[in-house]
Amino acid sequence: MCLVSECTTVPLLPKASPQNGYEGQGGGSCIGDTMKALQRSFFLLAIYMASILVIATPAAAQTTVSVPAVDLQCLSPNPSGAVDVPVYPGATLTGFANCKVTNPNAYAERIQIQVTADGLVVAAPGTISLGPGAESEFQTTVRADQRMTMSGRNLEVTATVVEANGAPPPNTAESKIQMIINILQFSRLQVEAEQPFLQLSPKTDHNFEFKVYNQGNWADKFAVGVTDESRDKLEDKGFQISIPLVSVEIESMAAPTKVRVLVRTPKNQGWSDEYHTLEFMAISEFSCRYETSGCNAMAQMVTIYVRGVYLPGFELIPSLAMLGMAAAVIARRNLEEDEEELDWREAAPGL
Repeated sequence: MCLVSECTTVPLLPKASPQNGYEGQGGGSCIGDTMKALQRSFFLLAIYMASILVIATPAAAQTTVSVPAVDLQCLSPNPSGAVDVPVYPGATLTGFANCKVTNPNAYAERIQIQVTADGLVVAAPGTISLGPGAESEFQTTVRADQRMTMSGRNLEVTATVVEANGAPPPNTAESKIQMIINILQFSRLQVEAEQPFLQLSPKTDHNFEFKVYNQGNWADKFAVGVTDESRDKLEDKGFQISIPLVSVEIESMAAPTKVRVLVRTPKNQGWSDEYHTLEFMAISEFSCRYETSGCNAMAQMVTIYVRGVYLPGFELIPSLAMLGMAAAVIARRNLEEDEEELDWREAAPGL
């Protein structure tokens, strides 16, 4: 390799030609070496710069800070995934979902929790503060009114970052969850007898009427009729019972439905009066199918007073008693008159 200074001092030889027989030496070889040296320098410089970029790129990527973010998850304790709310009289009237909010980045965040439930009362924490990579669990509770109509409503829980490292976030960071609220159906009924006590004669037909009320929060179907025990006792005494309807469907809080029970009293009652009991019952079919406490039923009893054999317009035994008393009074009066006449004759024997 020759240096540039060396190249300047070496005389140039004449070009080779067929006439002089000289060949080119010295100057051409030195310039070529110089060019090669410059190429190697540029190549080494390019490798050096590339290595700096390769090392600097991961470092720059590591120092890049992500924007604020939040993650929200909510689950119901019910297998259906919905928030169930019981509203029958005496119930808690509340349902809840278990939620978890997470801060996935390196900011210290303050997160706002907002809950809406289609007009129901809700309870949840207003704000939650989380450090980098931290998480927090909370409970979202909804409350309904007693006897509220069975329905499905929407529950929406939203977590929003309102502060990151003590300053408003540069972006909108929120996470939203939507769930279903089930206002659960419950059964409740009332039975009323229009004639709880009635006096009848033997071999008499009568329609007993009972009112059945649906006091639940949705339409329900009720099985109606006379209890087996009551029917057996009455039929053993000679009664005949017929029921036109065996079930009725009634809307929630609607007017009562009247159910008739046709009764014929015994043909032969006997001399004495007797009292009998007719027990009517209504059973909610919804409760038997879906309520864990069992069938919801209500019974109403009617007392039937059947009179014995009697004289027209009078009872037999009271009439006989009154006749006996009248005969005794008449006999006593006749006896007193006879005694008075005898005393008078003794006082005037000549007459």
